Amino acid sequence: MAVVVNKHIPEFEANATNGVKVTHQSHVGQTVVLYFYPKDNTPGCTTEAMQFRDKYEDFVQAGALVFGVSRDNMKSHDEFKANLGLPFELIADTEEKMCHMFGVVKNKIMYGKKVKGIERSTFLIGADGVLKQEWRGLKVPGHVEEVLQAVQALNATA
Repeated sequence: MAVVVNKHIPEFEANATNGVKVTHQSHVGQTVVLYFYPKDNTPGCTTEAMQFRDKYEDFVQAGALVFGVSRDNMKSHDEFKANLGLPFELIADTEEKMCHMFGVVKNKIMYGKKVKGIERSTFLIGADGVLKQEWRGLKVPGHVEEVLQAVQALNATA
């Protein structure tokens, strides 16, 4: 089942760093930002992670939890998180269940070859478990600020 704006997110279960289990119900009552990125330790993904890191306290003050999601394994995530000092957890979606549910798996051309990759995307889930907003195929510059403003606006009306 795919995600749809203004609908409850479908059931899912995933493992994140620090032994955290994330499900469609584990954070009901809290606003959640899920950002999907292609790969740990790549330039764009590192920049995006650092921008979420640098604005993390602002997200917390606005009442939101942040989770990064990629197909990397837990060992890769643990190293990426430690190297960048990330204060939020990273979800290891090695089987691509969440990636397919959120529709972020796309065919890409890399070095002249067709490959299956992750489209950089972010999803804002309200405290009621409803998908409030989505950003797909985004560019890193300015994106984190845009998501933060959306969180602040959402929780200002809550």
